Amino acid sequence: MPRKPRKPKLAVWKFASCDGCQLSLLDCEDELLAVADAVDIAYFPEATRAVLPGPYDISLVEGSITTAHDAKRIKAVRKQSKLLVTIGACATSGGIQALRNFADVADYSRIVYAHPEYLDALATSTPIADHVAVDLELRGCPIDKGQLLATLASLLRGRVPVLPDHSVCEECKRHGNICVTVAHGTPCLGPVTLAGCGALCPRHRRGCYGCFGPAPTANPVALSTRLAELGQSSEQLVRLYRGFNANASTFRDESNRHES
Repeated sequence: MPRKPRKPKLAVWKFASCDGCQLSLLDCEDELLAVADAVDIAYFPEATRAVLPGPYDISLVEGSITTAHDAKRIKAVRKQSKLLVTIGACATSGGIQALRNFADVADYSRIVYAHPEYLDALATSTPIADHVAVDLELRGCPIDKGQLLATLASLLRGRVPVLPDHSVCEECKRHGNICVTVAHGTPCLGPVTLAGCGALCPRHRRGCYGCFGPAPTANPVALSTRLAELGQSSEQLVRLYRGFNANASTFRDESNRHES
């Protein structure tokens, strides 16, 4: 009998994060069976204790680098991975924990922990791409499971995944949403945020929080000018940009501009 073709090996790795993006894969429900049938899940502690040795055809990496140990570990992951895909805001920009980058992490440690001297953490939280080469980024907090499935399907067939490159405002137009900023003066990062969530918050009359990070053509200076005209103070603008993707360069530079 002819041998069955070898299935591609899929590994899912966790660094500093909440596990939400890994759970997006488990939340695929019916589609998860098709994924499991198409690949060998070689390493995925969230789902199985089984561990298959590398190299791995595809590695999905969640989380940011916040310790010296993880800075070393991500290089080992990169060395074992043919394709490395970062998933979520933590892996692509440093995540909410990158708020430490704007302050003194030692001050936080003294406030939160009785014995901060036991901690061994870096002063910053940085994305995976700051440490190793990344083949593809999936944005979001958490990622969109539809994007994840489409990306896996494309990669397994040797195709380049097609991902959005426009802003959330375009998604609002497609859904027929009334602009919350124009109609109500609500601060919204939609004009400068990458699409991918289906404009979830504006659909519920809330401003976009920037979960998918800055869009390629983002113009935050123009947005900030308009929001300032609507009454937003410099302090409020700083807080607006310092959310899930505070360390993404476009948002970081704009928040620093208002802080200074």
